[in-house]
Amino acid sequence: MLQHLDTQDDSKDMTENTQKNQSDAINPRMVPLTIHAQYIKDLSFENPRAPQSLMPGLAMPGMDVNVTLDARKVDAIRPESTSYEVILHIEAKATREKNAIFIVELDYAVVASVANEVPEQHHHPLLMIEAPKLAFPFARQILSDLTSQAGFPPLLLNPVDFEGMYRDQYLAQARAANTSAA
Repeated sequence: MLQHLDTQDDSKDMTENTQKNQSDAINPRMVPLTIHAQYIKDLSFENPRAPQSLMPGLAMPGMDVNVTLDARKVDAIRPESTSYEVILHIEAKATREKNAIFIVELDYAVVASVANEVPEQHHHPLLMIEAPKLAFPFARQILSDLTSQAGFPPLLLNPVDFEGMYRDQYLAQARAANTSAA
């Protein structure tokens, strides 16, 4: 026995669901973090052994790279949010036989707003994980271009696990607080 399926009602339901999904996509949703500006706050490059450090046939230098973060409140850019400046500090030092070949320091800053709907306790992890994730590719490109323009092979930084970095710092602070309380 064949049953008749009412496809008209099903297609009407599908159309309504599709329209609802499209209207959801069109309607702006609360975005927890908005980036307003990115910029070089400070940049320093030293090439203390030039021109000897640039001679062909020399061994590749060893690299020491350090990444640190800082954030501070700034005047509100939008009334419905709290604004911050997040600074990604990257320092790289190339050495050959214990001699500095080049030293580069970059402070790459991001001005970001955190929506007021985001609870205060979530501001810090949002700023110290998500903002650097967004800024890092730009900082990486600046350092690559700079070292290349200075006569060296481009400095290609590996990706940074900002979430792991934050977690490690948080755990270290919690241990220190427990140790001082004991």
